[in-house]
Amino acid sequence: MFNRELQTPITELKGVGKETAEHLAALRIQTVYDLMYTFPYRHEDFRLKDLAQTPHNERVTVEARVEREASVMFLGKGKSRLQVQILVGRHLIKAVFFNQTYLKQKLIPGNIVTITGKWDQGRQAINGTHVHFGPKTDQIDFEPVYSLRGNFQQKRFRGFMRQALDTYGDYLVDVLPEAVRTQYQLVDVRTGLEGIHFPQHADHAKQARRRFVFEELFLFQLQIQALRKARRDTEVGTVIKFDNAQLKAFIASLPYELTNAQKRVVNEVCRDLLTPYRMNRLLQGDVGSGKTVVAAITLYAAVTAGYQGALMAPTEILAEQHAENLHAWFAPFNVRVALLSGSVKGKARRELLAQLANGEIDLLIGTHALIQPEVVFHNLGFVITDEQHRFGVEQRRILRDKGENPDVLFMTATPIPRTLSITAFGEMDVSIIDEMPAGRKPIETHWVKKEQFGAVVQKLESELLAGRQAYAICPLIEESDKLDVQNAVEAYEQLREIFRGRFEVGLMHGRLTPAEKDAVMRDFSEGKLHILVSTTVVEVGVNVPNATFMVVYDAERFGLAQLHQLRGRVGRGEHQSYCVLIADPKTDEGKERMLSMTETNDGFKLAQKDLELRGPGDFFGKKQSGLPEFKVADLVHDYRALEVARQTASELVQTDAFWQHEAYAPLRHVLAQSGVLDGERID
Repeated sequence: MFNRELQTPITELKGVGKETAEHLAALRIQTVYDLMYTFPYRHEDFRLKDLAQTPHNERVTVEARVEREASVMFLGKGKSRLQVQILVGRHLIKAVFFNQTYLKQKLIPGNIVTITGKWDQGRQAINGTHVHFGPKTDQIDFEPVYSLRGNFQQKRFRGFMRQALDTYGDYLVDVLPEAVRTQYQLVDVRTGLEGIHFPQHADHAKQARRRFVFEELFLFQLQIQALRKARRDTEVGTVIKFDNAQLKAFIASLPYELTNAQKRVVNEVCRDLLTPYRMNRLLQGDVGSGKTVVAAITLYAAVTAGYQGALMAPTEILAEQHAENLHAWFAPFNVRVALLSGSVKGKARRELLAQLANGEIDLLIGTHALIQPEVVFHNLGFVITDEQHRFGVEQRRILRDKGENPDVLFMTATPIPRTLSITAFGEMDVSIIDEMPAGRKPIETHWVKKEQFGAVVQKLESELLAGRQAYAICPLIEESDKLDVQNAVEAYEQLREIFRGRFEVGLMHGRLTPAEKDAVMRDFSEGKLHILVSTTVVEVGVNVPNATFMVVYDAERFGLAQLHQLRGRVGRGEHQSYCVLIADPKTDEGKERMLSMTETNDGFKLAQKDLELRGPGDFFGKKQSGLPEFKVADLVHDYRALEVARQTASELVQTDAFWQHEAYAPLRHVLAQSGVLDGERID
């Protein structure tokens, strides 16, 4: 890195002609540096193993003597199976090779061979993938395997790698300062590249990977922490000196005591309000954990300091629910709360906007309507965006710009594993409400098969007869030829027929207009509908305390995080609630998801499990994940390294030495190249 020699075109290596260069370019390899930093995705382990200690179906390498001449069976369509009897220590076993008839002439009885393959304990056979004609002594223990395309051979690629390291390795500049390497006992860059591309033993490869995992995570976090520092140094925030006595009086007036987690988060947000830096904080809280109360307290803090507050929600019904709660809590405190949505029109809208502009409204709650040009605040100091992922970056910016550097708090009911929140939201401070209010009854979750639907209907009916309401959730709107899953229209017709004349059934899905969705949801909220059949549009922003039963059709088609969000629509009142998952998963992963849902109501535990099962890219959705693509690091398994890298980067950018000393010049160069800051370039 940083030396011109490392930017040498790959065509300068011996054996890299035009065609080979095109192959390598398809792998994003155009320079010697690109080649060196193309890492293997695994290493073949060729160490000898004892068959008696090798589990069934595990890869194994053995040294053996060929006992009999190999036999070949042709299977048709150019396919064949070669079988040979070999002696491994005291074990007389078979080695099987598919479509490799040429081996018959080479597997000579009495000769020593080294074979690698999958051990079939039942058949006492090795399904061979590699064979070396000779003893193990002249073969390496570990061989890197790269993600190559077409018929580009691994051996040839390793030859180019060897040539690059031998010719240009001395030009490498270690981006990790010696002090950091010493602190965490990391090998230098040259040793690391040798270890990851040509490991001599297991520890060699392990230490090399450890170094590059840290390097990747550290450089990424360094950019985030430098960006945070630059913003703090250049952006002027609003110092909101709230009245602590009034705030304590408001908290004491609430109908229940705050949980310890809520108290901690309130303190974190209030500390931000008092600083001259613009708040940029994400508040994560599981469904029902009490984020709205935290929002109310911190909004009131801004009001006591003479500022206006705004709360933007993604749907009209959610905005209405927030407005109702805030009206009730603030009634004794003379706080003027107003609701602005698409339904507020004509004279009422004009009067509301006039009152907002002259400061007669303290808190404005609303939907996207808040970001319309005619919405002008008198003195906006604090902005909260609920379910922030439902709004675009530009929408959030417009609301923020309606004040003079207001503090900003984003809220989400989607639990995000810490490793992902550090990575995807690394430039933000993160607060977590990880404790549920006392007295909340855990939702009972059951997993049943489709043939048990009759029992599900019986339980549903008993809840309806007790005066409760229910949700029925489906993955599709209408019947699909491709997917054999229950659909919302079919489920709606089925339940309507079952309960005809006794209970009212409603239908909601994504093809309804916003007004139609609000009308259906309002009927359900007011008890006019007893069962609401819906797709996942009901996932966020619905609070019907009387709903105690949820059935999810074809639950195996949903991710854990989505199932948990859906389940959170029940269990919001005083009565015991139930969630029934109807699923016939065909995979072990699907079965594990269903079991996880029945075992815990903790959204953060489920989010971590979801991350482990699906991986980071699928957790957010690949197109909008906001996650970097790491070459070596794995956010699931390397979370401790991520924590250490973040802490180290955060501390380092705060020091004068980082910005001045020569030892940190390579790191400053990384920041300059990434666009985080304008800095020096090192040749």
